[in-house]
Amino acid sequence: MIEKIENVSVIGAGYMGGGIAQSLAAAGMKVMLADVSPEATRSALTRLLSEARDFEAQGLFKAGSAAVIEANLSAADSIEAAVRDADFIEEAVPEVPAIKHEVLGRICAAARPDAIIGTNTSTLPVHTLAPAVTHPERFLTVHFSNPAPFIPGVELVCGVATDRALIPVVKDMLRRADRNSAEVADTPGFVLNRLQYALLKEANSIVEEGVATPADVDVIVRSTFGFRLPFFGPFAIADMAGLDVYANCFKTFEDAFGERMATPELLKGLVAEGKFGVKSGEGFTGKHDPEKLAKLVAYRNNAYARMAQLLQELGPSPLAES
Repeated sequence: MIEKIENVSVIGAGYMGGGIAQSLAAAGMKVMLADVSPEATRSALTRLLSEARDFEAQGLFKAGSAAVIEANLSAADSIEAAVRDADFIEEAVPEVPAIKHEVLGRICAAARPDAIIGTNTSTLPVHTLAPAVTHPERFLTVHFSNPAPFIPGVELVCGVATDRALIPVVKDMLRRADRNSAEVADTPGFVLNRLQYALLKEANSIVEEGVATPADVDVIVRSTFGFRLPFFGPFAIADMAGLDVYANCFKTFEDAFGERMATPELLKGLVAEGKFGVKSGEGFTGKHDPEKLAKLVAYRNNAYARMAQLLQELGPSPLAES
């Protein structure tokens, strides 16, 4: 089995695939890119190298990154040529099962039998794509977010047949590319898009009910609870606010909106046990001693203040100015 990924192939050179290729090449891996034709692949390579130079000039990439990417990123004349010597292959073609099945079949026919194959699907479960893969024990979802050069989180999803020994190998590759990875279960939408789409659905309901305009919803999301999200997830945020407070608020929501906003059983159980989060020393995120909690609060205050300063420095987005 492959113990360290050095040679990578990215199949699909569009905005997502190209950004993934840039990110892995910048980390020192040799990356071969392939798209629907040699011409399309070469055009994508030219674009990606130009983007890398622009990003470095703007201070968005570290000094020297463009040269590293140029040294490590190359264009192949075909999918088969791109994957032939790869340790890891990332399929990043459109989110259409038939297209992914065809491309995965071509990858498997040409790749080494020990090559790890990842798919960059946003919502399709592994078990819907695995039938297209020979040796499915080497297949998993490796889901980057858009724009891939700048968003650090990556979802990892194993199928029923996936060899779990792949996980530390893929995580090591992502760590070298300065990416945070989290393993989640093989369900439609995984975690990222299940949460993101749930928020969008509720935001649509708020607008349809006349509670607020789309512009005002966006202001509230980005400048209140969304302001916290670069630093903490929903469980840590709830722990800091107080789980007893959350339980009381859920009563209001359940009265107004019914079962869909009922108090979650996990939250009920913690509150019943007197686990209220930071105030009691234990909650969703486990048990923490007073010293750690004091450090957490200090970090939170510093993080939010720094975020406010950054936003003042950047100024309003073009959307906010319109």
